[in-house]
Amino acid sequence: MTAQTGSVTTVYQVTGMSCGHCEGSVSGEISQLPGVSSVKAVASTGEVTVASEAPLDDEAVRAAVDEAGFELAGRA
Repeated sequence: MTAQTGSVTTVYQVTGMSCGHCEGSVSGEISQLPGVSSVKAVASTGEVTVASEAPLDDEAVRAAVDEAGFELAGRA
């Protein structure tokens, strides 16, 4: 099964987010990754939904989340 360009949505679980500022930090870092078209972080659930042109490298996402000061627990 191949994904269409611009239509990949992945939900990640991030630990440590507790407020809107946290959401902004995580969203800001992930949105800088190549191919990312939108990021929606929800602190109350710890879920970060990422839309991208192609599947993202989990390690790149992990590095972006680490840069924001949080931990990527994996895919939700």
